[in-house]
Amino acid sequence: MDKILMNQMEFYGYHGLFPEENKLGQRFYVDVELIADLEKSARSDDMNDSINYGDVYEAVKEIMEGTPKNLIEAVAGAISDQLFQAFDILEACTVKVTKPDPPIPGHYQSAAVEIYRERR
Repeated sequence: MDKILMNQMEFYGYHGLFPEENKLGQRFYVDVELIADLEKSARSDDMNDSINYGDVYEAVKEIMEGTPKNLIEAVAGAISDQLFQAFDILEACTVKVTKPDPPIPGHYQSAAVEIYRERR
């Protein structure tokens, strides 16, 4: 199983359930694990046979900096949908969306959601 990993992509967005999150915004981190057959690109050394990392970043950015969603579960789902639409060779993906500073009381490093989806 071949994978492309992009970790700790940082964005500023307005996702969240609370009004102050939608108004003030906050930082988010996104990690993606893309599962695809990379044998052809490994042999050809041709980007057309792989998944362009810059295009992945732009696809994620479009969701993260776009229309606000209440839940990071919905954000992660929208990212996976966008990636499947953009990349025909993508077989499955894991998307992790992290809020390092969610507006909830307590002591913790962050709150995150991680989803796994396969092409149907």
